[in-house]
Amino acid sequence: MSEYETIVIEKRGQVDWLTLNRPEALNAITTPMVTELRDYFGGLAEDKETRIVVMRGAGRAFCAGLDIKASQSKTYELPFGGGMGFQGYLAEVYIRMRRCPQPIISLVQGPACGGGFSFVLASDIRVAGESARMNAAFIRIGLSACDMGSSYFLPRLVGTSVASELMLTGRFINAERALATNLVSEVVPDDQLEAAAQSYIDEMLTTSPMGLRLTKEGLNMAIDAAGLEAAMAIENRNQLMCSKTSDAKEGMMAFIEKREPNYTGN
Repeated sequence: MSEYETIVIEKRGQVDWLTLNRPEALNAITTPMVTELRDYFGGLAEDKETRIVVMRGAGRAFCAGLDIKASQSKTYELPFGGGMGFQGYLAEVYIRMRRCPQPIISLVQGPACGGGFSFVLASDIRVAGESARMNAAFIRIGLSACDMGSSYFLPRLVGTSVASELMLTGRFINAERALATNLVSEVVPDDQLEAAAQSYIDEMLTTSPMGLRLTKEGLNMAIDAAGLEAAMAIENRNQLMCSKTSDAKEGMMAFIEKREPNYTGN
């Protein structure tokens, strides 16, 4: 897609800043937004230039979840979604977020509810503004809280006990408790979220392109590995691939010469 209407992609060198851009509706999810997110995240695997994605919401919210009014209006034709309609259509966004090789940093201010909460969970690094309030809102509207990857992501991040509490009640978790339960890496004033992201960006950009991509892949594989040997098989494979690159040689030489490495992506 050449242009997006519900999201904005700002390219800053090797970093894409993705902004959910429906501030008048608290960035609630609509079919066009899903179409654009599917397109964007689906294209990242073949994008050599983009190394990191920062995801955030315009205005005072990250994402309030599904736009229920829009979903009931039948304004848009129901997507096929792998035979599951809109359910499968939206679910594919989270799969593509995990499948893309670029680390995703989410910057959360205000509400992050339901499918918006799952955007946060599907990211690699989460930074909360002081106003952040997140919940598995699905259970509050007559549905199961196990939706859009929440039952997969949340227990792995905060443990089964806290995940059960949040999902069985639909209660909100604020920024302070999100930090205490390791759901987010840090909490900062809302107006400092961008600056907070920059520290992670700066450090990740000092790594080799292949090393960064294969680290995300390795973590994805290890989380569900059958055991130590299965996890180490992926590590060994990725390390052998990295070691054959010119960047690996440059990194080792720079270490010996006590200078910053000059990676070329080769």
